[in-house]
Amino acid sequence: MNEIRFDYRKENPAAFEALIQVEEAIANSSLPAKLKHLIKLRVSQINGCEFCIDMHLKEARKDGESQDRLDKLVVWSEVGLFSSSEKAALEWAEALTTRGSASDLDSIYYKLAEQFDANQIANLSLAIAMINQWNRLQISCAHKRF
Repeated sequence: MNEIRFDYRKENPAAFEALIQVEEAIANSSLPAKLKHLIKLRVSQINGCEFCIDMHLKEARKDGESQDRLDKLVVWSEVGLFSSSEKAALEWAEALTTRGSASDLDSIYYKLAEQFDANQIANLSLAIAMINQWNRLQISCAHKRF
């Protein structure tokens, strides 16, 4: 049974609304919806956010993402199911979520820049930052009782 420690939406509705506005701006960007789903799902897997994984799996399926690709997202770099641009974006997402060292980011960024323009990279980075934020908020407020 899940219980809530606190409800950040209720405790600070203005901040929650600001986060929603950022999400809407990212949604209106030129990034493909399927790519956004893959990024949000992969980051949520890394962060162990059960709620977000479930939500983004459902959204990805609804937007036509294949179950095979969703099943193999955790090993995206080892399979041939993802395009060069998706691989570059997933590598960027993982680096911003886990490593983030300057030398890693430089080499990963150069691969990313071969696939995306500056606006797309900015929106991709915002999407990664936001899903990390959502994961941490969800994990912090959800309390599992067994």
